[in-house]
Amino acid sequence: MKTITSIALLFATLYVVSEAVQVHDGDYSFSAESVKVLQHLLESSTVTQKPSPRLAQTSYGAVCASPTLPQEFLTLCQQSGSAMVFSRLASTPMDVCEICAFAACTGC
Repeated sequence: MKTITSIALLFATLYVVSEAVQVHDGDYSFSAESVKVLQHLLESSTVTQKPSPRLAQTSYGAVCASPTLPQEFLTLCQQSGSAMVFSRLASTPMDVCEICAFAACTGC
């Protein structure tokens, strides 16, 4: 019984630690896992291949319509200027962020 409790406590601790890293952009704060999902969505779409800012904004709107977009971003989708925040989050180096060597990332 003690072994099961210890293992459960270990997994709970790992979960809390993994969710602790936050990525900040202005007044917005998102978990590192959510930013990874956003980056994957943006890589799989054609957002990064669009040269025109007007077309990029439309594409970011399409990402907001994705059912796999984390709930954290829904309020951002309703704000003006969300395309700029999405583009900055898309360019956040997550491998550097996970070791908190990037200024926008906190919580290690």
